[in-house]
Amino acid sequence: MPWFTRGRRRVTSRWPAHPDSYRDTFPGAVTPIDRPGEAVPAEIPAVCPTGAISRDGDRLHVDQGRCILCHRCVRQYPERFRFTIPAPAAHRDLLVVPALPETDDALAAVRAELARRTRLLRRSIHVRHVDAGSDGADEWEVLALLNPVYDIHRLGIFFTASPRHADVLLVTGVGSRGMAAPLARTLQAAPRPLVVIAAGTDAISGGLVHPTYATSGGIGDLIAATPDSAGATGAADGDPVRVDIWVPGSPPTPFALLHALLLAMGRLQ
Repeated sequence: MPWFTRGRRRVTSRWPAHPDSYRDTFPGAVTPIDRPGEAVPAEIPAVCPTGAISRDGDRLHVDQGRCILCHRCVRQYPERFRFTIPAPAAHRDLLVVPALPETDDALAAVRAELARRTRLLRRSIHVRHVDAGSDGADEWEVLALLNPVYDIHRLGIFFTASPRHADVLLVTGVGSRGMAAPLARTLQAAPRPLVVIAAGTDAISGGLVHPTYATSGGIGDLIAATPDSAGATGAADGDPVRVDIWVPGSPPTPFALLHALLLAMGRLQ
């Protein structure tokens, strides 16, 4: 290709309207490989430093909300685990793959409730990002959403500096207790309906940093343990403030974050 035509190549992804090969090949999540009839070695769950792997008879389950993508399971047991595309979930239990049977009804109910509260947000949203104790990795992925490759403005998604203008609260970090009060004030200042997204393994479960004197077990625990935010309700319908969408990954990929934002808008399932 002549040098003067290189600048004319399209760099902005057209996902979700069109498939994106980079999204389909990025190792953003770990999923167990089902091998019916084969016994599962008892030592496999111990390979995970965060306890994300569990065994149920002859089946393995991976809690993607606790997986930090250290690759240990894939390297040591390539016949048992593989990389897949991360998918945000509208229910915390659905991050356990393969999905547990009892979560199917809960998924339908949660999706219906989320659709009811966000039916007015389908065209455009403003997002307020809150760092609640992140190591900085999640923020790099959030920042990537603004570059020419992802260009979230093309989808009507914008970041705002004020929670008073926010439709979506995007929270990263392990949920440090020092951020409990600022997060509560942010929740109180935001209008309703408000969609809360826990972005990344740290925000979902605390990652490697399990609950300590300085951190909670993720954003959900931090919100529930904060009296001001736990008691906050929607102005119109009394909906309690809670985490609505969980985005796995350590850190979550820009495509996973974009998927979560479109899920909040009701434009993806």
